Amino acid sequence: MKHLFCDVCKREVVDPIPMRTFYHVREFDLCENCRDDLEAATKFTVRTRQPFDFAWFQKMQLDLIKIGIAKNRIPVGK
Repeated sequence: MKHLFCDVCKREVVDPIPMRTFYHVREFDLCENCRDDLEAATKFTVRTRQPFDFAWFQKMQLDLIKIGIAKNRIPVGK
């Protein structure tokens, strides 16, 4: 049995199934709720970015995850 904990909210993921109940982003494991928060946090920023740059997107995601680890949740802006 594998024990997996979300790197952001520190909750245990019960019966971890990759890409279904937990998501691996770079070197971080995220639960489904934290991944949804990460997508919501990047959603509106990405829409306004012209032209889109994938290196910028990866850096923004990494920065949001690091902020989330420090605060135990990913900040979702509106």
